[in-house]
Amino acid sequence: MKILHTADWHLGKRLDNFSRLEEQIIVMNEIISIADEQNVDLVLVAGDLFDAFHPSTEAIDLFYKTVKRLAKNGKRPVIAIAGNHDSPSFIDAPDPLARECGIILIGYPNQKVQEYALENFRITKSEKGFLEIQLNSSPMPVRILHTPYANEIRLKQFLGENREDELNAVLAENWKNLADTYCDDKGVNLLMAHLYMNKRGGEILEEPEGEKPIKIGNADMIYSDAIPPQIQYTALGHLHGFRNIGTVEKPVIYSSSPLCYSFSEAGQKKYVSLISVDENRNLSFEKVELKSGKPLHRKTFSNLESALNWLSENQNALVELTLESDTFMKAEDRKALYQTHQGIIHLIPKVKNQNQGSEDVQEINLNKDRRELFRDYFKSKNGGQEPNEEIMNLFNEILNA
Repeated sequence: MKILHTADWHLGKRLDNFSRLEEQIIVMNEIISIADEQNVDLVLVAGDLFDAFHPSTEAIDLFYKTVKRLAKNGKRPVIAIAGNHDSPSFIDAPDPLARECGIILIGYPNQKVQEYALENFRITKSEKGFLEIQLNSSPMPVRILHTPYANEIRLKQFLGENREDELNAVLAENWKNLADTYCDDKGVNLLMAHLYMNKRGGEILEEPEGEKPIKIGNADMIYSDAIPPQIQYTALGHLHGFRNIGTVEKPVIYSSSPLCYSFSEAGQKKYVSLISVDENRNLSFEKVELKSGKPLHRKTFSNLESALNWLSENQNALVELTLESDTFMKAEDRKALYQTHQGIIHLIPKVKNQNQGSEDVQEINLNKDRRELFRDYFKSKNGGQEPNEEIMNLFNEILNA
């Protein structure tokens, strides 16, 4: 049996004002190709399907087309849960139609999925927060504990959460009860969640730059020791870098986002996780690198010529460009940079402060020429740096207006 785990698609996401939709179409095709080439039996999408509660028409269209192709028109089950960027009601809305295509959409925590059967698989057991799938291609049933993103209100409504309780304890008890009831050693036991989970006593993982931070109820995070011992693999969403916070024997995997979505992810490789289970229930996984998408770069240059040369040689990149200089950037320099490269997302001029201004309070001579007063003011605000000719010309225009 083979299972593909992916997450954090963020369909419709932009990098500042730059659309990523074209890249997302390409990388969704790549994920579909991997699933088909590897003859995957089941696909898990662990939340943040969209980037916004109210996604664009183009993002919605891409999502439905992607999951339909992943499901091979009902021949392969696809299970997708809501993340903290998703509207749970919006995710749930197409459920009756999606089920007929082999797509199981789960918006709310502790949701019960309807039992039903298609030609190649059937849902044989279902409980709040749990489902069991029997694939025709395997004698082993797949048990999945599923927990979409849950904020405090949803937890109180669906899990009976008390404000005094730590979320870690609430989820641990809920997962334990489900695992003890349904997860024996005759099937494949998985947990699928969109949560900010860390290893207790380990490194505190940073949430992605620009990502909505998760802080649920009175708990800052969930610890991996809440996962029941019966669970063989935990499929997580939320963090955008591939990471195993479990063990080789019992992996707890953030599969990563399919594209670099912020400059804090510049240079980061992206993956899907491919899970293999043999006839004895032995489970292993490998990360499969995704090749699509424009590379993101944070670059700093000390002169215009070096910047222009690099930009000319890296036309496919998206760039956060810092240009250091002895004086303020001229309009023609800015124009030259943007004409050389269409993928400059942020341009950050940085003036080298060669002369540090005195901290002593100086008396202002109001009898000075206004241009000299402006020059003194500018130097006081910019570490002693003189305004360049362009700035002084602009000030003169204002004076003469």
